[in-house]
Amino acid sequence: MSNFDAAFLLVVGAEGGYVNNSIDPGGETKYGISRRAYPDLNIAALTIDDAKEIYRRDYWAPLGLDAKPWGTALLKFDAAVNQGPVYARNLPDDPRDICVARAIRYAANSQFPAFGRGWITRLFTMYQHALAP
Repeated sequence: MSNFDAAFLLVVGAEGGYVNNSIDPGGETKYGISRRAYPDLNIAALTIDDAKEIYRRDYWAPLGLDAKPWGTALLKFDAAVNQGPVYARNLPDDPRDICVARAIRYAANSQFPAFGRGWITRLFTMYQHALAP
């Protein structure tokens, strides 16, 4: 299995299926693909294969993650999906430093009281996977 395929399974697993939470800044979301990021996409009709192609095209490839070690690639990919590809591009390559930067950014987010526990749990779950051989 490629690093992309393994990372996709972990990230899409963290993202889950269809949600439309009124306090979520992404709005309507399915498999982590949000209405805010893709306003012309029929989110409800999105398939898992559609999501995988979007992830590869818009998140994995532009960050050059095929050229990164597994841990760095996974954590930057997860950051790109959860916190935006522009943010992820500017993260350091060391997995510990990625986690510290992301946790600090989460803590400063006004939605932290509502979503913070899930974000931090996700971050450290991904970190555990990043350290696995």
